[in-house]
Amino acid sequence: VAAFMQDRLGPNRAGPFGLLQPLADGVKMFMKEEIIPNTSNKFLFIIGPSITMLTALMTSAVIPWGRDIKIGDQTYSLQVADINVGVLYVLGVVSLGVYGIMIGGWASNNKYSLLGAVRASSQMISYELAMGMSIIAIVLTSNSLSINDIVAQQSGWNGMQWNVFVQPLGCLIFIICAFAECNRTPFDLPECETELVGGYHTEYSSMKLGLYLFAEYINMFISSAMIAALFFGGYNFPFQDRLDGNVLAIVGFFVFFAKILFFIFFFMWVRWTIPRFRYDQLMRLGWQVLLPLSILNMLVVGAWQTFVK
Repeated sequence: VAAFMQDRLGPNRAGPFGLLQPLADGVKMFMKEEIIPNTSNKFLFIIGPSITMLTALMTSAVIPWGRDIKIGDQTYSLQVADINVGVLYVLGVVSLGVYGIMIGGWASNNKYSLLGAVRASSQMISYELAMGMSIIAIVLTSNSLSINDIVAQQSGWNGMQWNVFVQPLGCLIFIICAFAECNRTPFDLPECETELVGGYHTEYSSMKLGLYLFAEYINMFISSAMIAALFFGGYNFPFQDRLDGNVLAIVGFFVFFAKILFFIFFFMWVRWTIPRFRYDQLMRLGWQVLLPLSILNMLVVGAWQTFVK
């Protein structure tokens, strides 16, 4: 994607058309020398990347990847855990991820790492409020905290019942906050190379650095899945009433992943298009623009649900 944006050829030596390049890069990173600074807190230095990686993986448990598939008398769910507070679970687990960043930055005993960790935590607090408000508006319209129920509620009107058409402002706020939560450009101030060398993972190498970087991309994948599920119908698609049974479930599964891939492409597109914000601009956008807009959006939706519907 980066090569496409920059009108150049990407790395194409590993596998056909370079498709195995990410795997080759991962193997190379994990085989590099492991360096732990003498002045660091070794236990916390090791556990920091593990916390970030674990929380990134835990969020995938409540994502409904598709409808149930029936094989004989058995029904198989494409969701690990259909809990009735799935939205709260995702918000809570995502919030825990910043502890791994904060612990790693502090344990490195490096001023750049600590400053990057502080930036990450303040950015998470600033943008999670607006994200939560945009999700509350979705919960008000669907009357459920279950992600599966929210997806099912968007199944009508051949796609016109998707929440992106019902709440376009809430969708825009959620997408912007997702960029900030994932520390993606233009919100990548915690690892700003020109100011902080490498940010909170300046002192990390080999597998521990790989865990931080891999967790960032997992968070981007999960954020794309949440955007698709909450606002773009999840596994629902137009004219799906013409299909039924396992065919509908399989097509819906691939439709959901197509939506996820589109938003991953969008993440990468923005990365190579928009320059990084200054830190004061980042905070001002979160507190003075997105938070008031998200509260206004929530109040309008609440008033509509109470007095109009």
